Amino acid sequence: MPFTTGVDLTAFNTLALPGRARAFCRIDDETQLADAARADGPRFILGGGSNLVVTGDIDRLVLHMAIPGKRLVTQDDEAFYVEAGAGENWHAFVQWTLAQGWPGLENLSLIPGKVGAAPIQNIGAYGLEAGDLLHSVTAWDFEKRAFFQVDRSQCRFGYRDSLFKQEGWHLDGRIAITRVVFRLPRQWQPNMRYADISQELAARQINQPTAQDLADAVIAIRQRKLPDPAQLPNAGSFFHNPVVSAELAALLKSEFPTLPCYPQPDGRIKLAAGWLIEQAGWKGKSLGPVGMYEKQALVLVNHGGACGEDVQRTMSAVQAAVRERFAVALTPEPIFL
Repeated sequence: MPFTTGVDLTAFNTLALPGRARAFCRIDDETQLADAARADGPRFILGGGSNLVVTGDIDRLVLHMAIPGKRLVTQDDEAFYVEAGAGENWHAFVQWTLAQGWPGLENLSLIPGKVGAAPIQNIGAYGLEAGDLLHSVTAWDFEKRAFFQVDRSQCRFGYRDSLFKQEGWHLDGRIAITRVVFRLPRQWQPNMRYADISQELAARQINQPTAQDLADAVIAIRQRKLPDPAQLPNAGSFFHNPVVSAELAALLKSEFPTLPCYPQPDGRIKLAAGWLIEQAGWKGKSLGPVGMYEKQALVLVNHGGACGEDVQRTMSAVQAAVRERFAVALTPEPIFL
């Protein structure tokens, strides 16, 4: 398999951070992975680069997953089973399912990245997570040099978490997800648990929304709140919403009555990281070329010419400010490479 050396990864990460890969190869077909398994040295599996902080040159073989394809695998009385290649654009895939009359993923519209990354991060937004509708994942094991399948019950999904992250496979390049199948129920019900969606639909005077109506509402909300990476480089929501004890949440709520709190099944409370960052004075504030977005404090942006060190410096400053004011630790979402 031909590898290209010294490839600049600036165009392959949505934060537009510079760094060169020791070797690079675009994977358009699963059969290429057997050849890649014979290459020496560590590797990294790259998707859309929308959840990645490039900290400098990378002494790894970078495999850019671009496996295409989307199809209806099967259907039964209860659901449609829809498959997509790991290299398919996530948003385009969601819109395609809606156009085919297979609703369910609409609340995850306009999330950047590739389909193959969705199970790893268990991407989520507006009351829905990818893991809620995932049926199975097909992946290549570089050590065993064989494909294997993981069904939903084995994925150990949690908030922005999964088996793939827990095992560290997203970091060590042990496996490469090649295809993902989603189970989309025939009995569709609109998911309007988030007030933003209900308000957007009300503004559009839509009382009985279709799945496409919900998708359009989500797209409009995200476009208002989040910058387009092509115009202002960013990696979307940069920090996890922290989950704290009920005791700490109650203490914070007594001192900060407007603090958004979301009870969790285990009794703990999820806090809104964006609110914490804004209250700590970082909304629209920059440190050098990197800052937090003026319209959404949870989004870290590159105003131009930033490197990985600039991102890490700003990240640390934001974490320190939130910790000092609220005694809450913020954890970054992206992978640091």
